[in-house]
This record gives sequence, C-alpha cells and structure tokens, in this order.
Amino acid sequence: MFTIGDFARHGRVSVRMLRHYDATGLLRPAHVDPASGYRHYTAAQLARLNRIIALKDLGFTLQQVRDIVDEKLGTEELRGMLRLRRAELETAMAAAAARLVQVEARLRAIESEGHMPTNDVVIKSVPAVRVAELTATAASFEPEDIGPVIGPLYDELFRRLDAAGITPTGPGVAYYEDAAEGGGRISVHAAVQVSAPLQDGPFRILDLPSLDQAATIVHRGPMNTVLPTAQSLARWIDANAYESTGYPREINLECPENHDDWVTELQTPVTRS
Repeated sequence: MFTIGDFARHGRVSVRMLRHYDATGLLRPAHVDPASGYRHYTAAQLARLNRIIALKDLGFTLQQVRDIVDEKLGTEELRGMLRLRRAELETAMAAAAARLVQVEARLRAIESEGHMPTNDVVIKSVPAVRVAELTATAASFEPEDIGPVIGPLYDELFRRLDAAGITPTGPGVAYYEDAAEGGGRISVHAAVQVSAPLQDGPFRILDLPSLDQAATIVHRGPMNTVLPTAQSLARWIDANAYESTGYPREINLECPENHDDWVTELQTPVTRS
C-alpha cells in the first residue's frame, strides 16, 4: 500500500485533493489506520483516480463524476463518453477562436476610424455574368453566421459541378439578399462563373445582373477579417455623396490554400445621394 503522500505523487495530484475526494466519498482510502488516522491507498485505485481526474478536467461536476464512475462503466463506454466530451470541447474552442477573430476584426475597424481610403476605392460598372450557384439561409449578416453557411455551400457546389462535367470559367461570386422569411435572415448565394446553358437542377445557372455603378475595394486576407475593409468602403461611400443600394458582392480574385493570401474584391452597388 501507499501512504497518501506516495499515492498523490504517483497519481500526480495533491494530498489536499485526495483528502477532499475522501471527504466527499469520491475516492476512499483502501485502509485507514484506526490509531493514527493515516490513509493508505493501493495501486489498483489509480484507475479510479485517473477516471475522476479525466472527467473533472473535461468539465464534469464532482457529482456527475461520482455518478459516472460509480456506474462501473467499462473502458469502452468511458472512452466513448470522453471522446464525445472532447468533441464538444473542440467545438467550443473553435467557436471561441472564431469569436476572437471577429473581436480582432472589430479592433482593427476601430483603429482604422478616421483613416479614409483615397486611391483604394474605384467606382465602376459591373457587367452581367453567368454563374452556377447554390443558395442557403444564414441567421444574419454577421460573419459568424455567414461563414459556416457559405463555406459548405461552395464545397458542395464544386462537387456538383465536377459531377456534371462543368468547369468554372471565372472567379467565385458570393452575393446576399434579405431572406423572404425576414427576421434579419440572409439568403446566401455561393456562385462561380461558368459558360453553360441556363438551368435549374442540382445547382442553378443564371445570369447575375449588371451593376450600373459599384464602389469597389480590394480586401487581402481571409473573409472573416473583412470588416475593416468593408467599413472603410462604407465611409468612402458616405463621404463622397453616394448611397449604397444593396449588399456588396464578393469576387474571389485569388483563393490559394492559405486563406491569408486570399484576394477579394468587394462590389457595393451605389447611386448618387
């Protein structure tokens, strides 16, 4: 048997924690000396300790930990629960990382306030273009709602185009509209230029209308950091007596594997104020 100090060292926990687990009934000593009150543990108890620590570190409460370990779950069942919890934590971490990116984008937008682009914005007409597209609905126009929708849409669009033997002839064109159901929802259109007959099928092929006037600016980097660029364009539109008449189109000029090297042109339809 091990003294409580030895068991703590082998289990890589504190003596204080073992005493707490004893007091709560989560991990009792194998033997307590009736004269001295010294606690002793066996090597076999390390298995229960490992389960307790793993479950606690994964966010389970001590009551939940007790319920789980006292069920005497087999190794496979416990492994399955831990894998599920790990997946939940990974999802939470990914969501937190995405929120951090948006916080950083907002900070850059704040830092760029008062810095008006001069030569960056170009007013031009945009010709009609034929595209193949898939459409879905996002909860809002916020980046954290748009990103999870448009990425899978493009993946599926290219898969279906490949199956149909259609090769894109130009860059991707993402555009947006207010969804018919309202409530701030957005119709997300993931499109790419093609040369093919008009059709509705596994994807839609249509002619995207021309824009008589569009205020355009180039964004470099991933689209989840587009906010400072988009707001610079908005300030230019306002300062130069224009009004925007719709959501900006996003033209994917360069989309290498490294998203930091993406080049995207924003095209906001405008009219004179």
